[in-house]
Amino acid sequence: MAERPSLETLWPAWCQRVDNYLEHQLPRTEGQPGQLHAAMRYCSIGAGKRFRAALVYATGASLGAPERALDVPACAVELVHAFSLVHDDLPAMDDDNLRRGKPTCHRAFDEATAILAGDALQTQAFELLASGTELEVTAEKRLEMLTL
Repeated sequence: MAERPSLETLWPAWCQRVDNYLEHQLPRTEGQPGQLHAAMRYCSIGAGKRFRAALVYATGASLGAPERALDVPACAVELVHAFSLVHDDLPAMDDDNLRRGKPTCHRAFDEATAILAGDALQTQAFELLASGTELEVTAEKRLEMLTL
């Protein structure tokens, strides 16, 4: 029996998959509203340990799913997590100054942009699940994923 790669080997590769996918899926900062798009990218690309995405990839791997089929749900769960952190850091909540060693979104941009960026990240997650072409599941299964 072939030896399975260790989690220590797989985790960095999974993080890179998420960042690469988000890099291509999130709106670019050119054009309007560039500041909003920059805030979305600031809060989600290259951010965090990707623990939730790793759970998606590990679960999928244990069930025999190909990694490419897991990119959409892994990225969607990371976007929802980023949304929750952006909103949690706001002055009306925890009013944090730092997140993951850098200024929080509302400090790096402004409060209104942070609120809109968080909302847009959540919306982007739902859009990925609803229409991601790499996700080879029926429309019914897509709707089911949106309710989880």
